[in-house]
Amino acid sequence: MSDDRTTPPGMGPEEERGGTAAGPGEPAEGTAPVGGSPSPDGRERLVRGLWPPRVNRNQLTVALLLFVLGLGLAIQVRSTSENSPLRGARQEDLVRILDELDSRTQRLEEEKRTLENQKSELENSSDQAEEARRQTEERARQLGVLAGTVAAEGPGIRMVVDDAAGTVEAHMLLDAIQELRAAGAEAIEVNGVRVVTSTHFTDGGGGIRVDGREVVSPYRFEVIGKPQDLEPALNIPGGVVQSLEKEQATVSITRSEKIVVDALRSAKRPDYAQSSSQ
Repeated sequence: MSDDRTTPPGMGPEEERGGTAAGPGEPAEGTAPVGGSPSPDGRERLVRGLWPPRVNRNQLTVALLLFVLGLGLAIQVRSTSENSPLRGARQEDLVRILDELDSRTQRLEEEKRTLENQKSELENSSDQAEEARRQTEERARQLGVLAGTVAAEGPGIRMVVDDAAGTVEAHMLLDAIQELRAAGAEAIEVNGVRVVTSTHFTDGGGGIRVDGREVVSPYRFEVIGKPQDLEPALNIPGGVVQSLEKEQATVSITRSEKIVVDALRSAKRPDYAQSSSQ
């Protein structure tokens, strides 16, 4: 039987099958444009492939360790910053502290140069025995001052601590001694008691005991050393003077070109220690 259907003029085979022919430059129906965006189904598959992320146990362990480490560092930095005694200090106070550190460095450098000069003199002297004897005597005098067995005089400071309220304790005076030593004090006397390396402060009775001897307020410090180093060391922010004043004590410091420290200590012979030099 012959097919009586005819194709209307202008209609091609594609239109005859129910489709529409793509125009010039247009993709056919049902296909994604070349180089264009993915179809909706393609985007959904891409999202499902990226999320949720697939991680293994090792990656989770490393991430947890890094988090704990970062948290610990942050806490440490914050704690250090908050507990710093210089936090909130004024600029002039910071400058004074830096000057004090510079002064200590200079003292160490001077001591180093002195020892190097003594060594050079001993090596270059024509009479090494005589030079060694002279240096030994000089060293003995210096050690006598430090040991408190000989009197001393020189520039320094006087510090008077008036404790009318009776709130100053032994450890506060010991802190003052330690600060003075760190600032280069060479001889110290407190209320007629010579301070040496073995000196100890204790609370007792109506005052404070220095090496077992009771001293009462006002506490008078006679200190030989460089005044330009000693006074600033006591007045640093949060230092000796501020601590004593916080206890309602009154502190006065005066510089002098002549301080006399004449309280003496008897030389104590060691019971067990012996010189190791041959």
